[in-house]
Amino acid sequence: MERLLVVGGGLAGCEAAWQAARAGVEVTLVEMRPLRSGPAHKTASLAELVCSNSLRGAALENAVGLLKEELARLDSLVVGAARASAVPAGGALAVDRERFAAEIERRIAAQSRIAVVREERTEIPLDRPCVVACGPLPSDAFLAALDRLLQSVAGDGAARLHYFDAASPIVAADSIDESVMYRKSRYEKGDGDDYLNIPLDRGQYAQLIADLRRLPRHEPKAFETETPYFEGCLPIEAMADRGDETLRYGPLKPVGLRDPRTGRTPYAVVQLRKENAEGSAFNLVGFQTRLTWPAQKEAFGKLPGLAHAEWLRLGVMHRNTFIDAPRLLDERLRLRGTAALYFAGQITGAEGYVEAAACGAMAGTHAARAMLGLAPVTFPRASAMGAVIAHLQNRTTPDFQPANVTWAPFPPLETPIREKRVRRRALAERALAAIDALATEVAAVKPEGQAVGIGARR
Repeated sequence: MERLLVVGGGLAGCEAAWQAARAGVEVTLVEMRPLRSGPAHKTASLAELVCSNSLRGAALENAVGLLKEELARLDSLVVGAARASAVPAGGALAVDRERFAAEIERRIAAQSRIAVVREERTEIPLDRPCVVACGPLPSDAFLAALDRLLQSVAGDGAARLHYFDAASPIVAADSIDESVMYRKSRYEKGDGDDYLNIPLDRGQYAQLIADLRRLPRHEPKAFETETPYFEGCLPIEAMADRGDETLRYGPLKPVGLRDPRTGRTPYAVVQLRKENAEGSAFNLVGFQTRLTWPAQKEAFGKLPGLAHAEWLRLGVMHRNTFIDAPRLLDERLRLRGTAALYFAGQITGAEGYVEAAACGAMAGTHAARAMLGLAPVTFPRASAMGAVIAHLQNRTTPDFQPANVTWAPFPPLETPIREKRVRRRALAERALAAIDALATEVAAVKPEGQAVGIGARR
């Protein structure tokens, strides 16, 4: 049987390869690192998490929490590895980066149908089944091939789109003065004390805002000057530019974080989240930034408890790439006008780790079933996975932008429920019932001797 080619060893590519292999297809998973590395990568590991170590909310009343549970019920590689390498994070699922990547690589290596090849791809094949999961930062040579492909298939109007993404600073735990902080999760979620919190009074908050506005920023490169920021991941100084109170209603909001030492809610709160299982490093939540590195040390070093901070990583910004998915991809994530070329992950405009994995799971499933001659499946419209597809198929606006999964695309319940939490729980239960039915369908045994491919390459 012909092998499925998966380009990219990130979350989407690994998940696509995993789901296709589980379906009975032989897979070649190609990753260019360590031969060539992108601007945000630091290791050669598969599924390296280059920004936050958080996969966000875990509760079913949260759309991304529901998406994780749906993936888990489809035996997701990414969610399984994340749960196996989790660190305390309140109501979120956060992981130890190194353990997470190691678990992904261990499971991939144990799957006999997946062969990992370390090389840079500089072309996109149309004569064999392929999943493009190159991520938002592919090499220049691959981007050029992507441009040529889109123009040949969809015309000159199918140009790539761009946006900025960011990573927050990481500080060594033993360099933090915890005496001026307190441990608490918002509303006591999780274990109740999963975050370190830095309380700010009005004056300290005003100083931070002033520093964010006045200190020097990295100048964008010429090709980045017309690139918009992704609204879900704005640099902290861009938020400060929007108004004095913006951060107090964003990443520094004090709601649900009353200081147990005083019984009062601070004016603003900076949260620090564990970066690894040992708790030896903390991430400054929401502090993605384009400030220069000396500027970051000056501004963030003024925060209570961080005067002697050892910065294990300072904030960075980089350009991400995505395609105009609503006009280029069909509902199975296949490029329109091609027989078996699929796209998955952030290159589609599905923003977020879990959303990338979901795209990989769906693309891998669709590709495998087509190769095996099985009837196509439809991921339920009333599920979080269906909501991801709904965003990628939304042609209402000509200005397609990346987005995380939300409740907005979910069809309404037959019987309306006014209370939000109860309504979302009902939506989640409906979604999981639909996913369970789908899981049974995709687990069906492939018909003996029946395999459909392009060119029957072996």
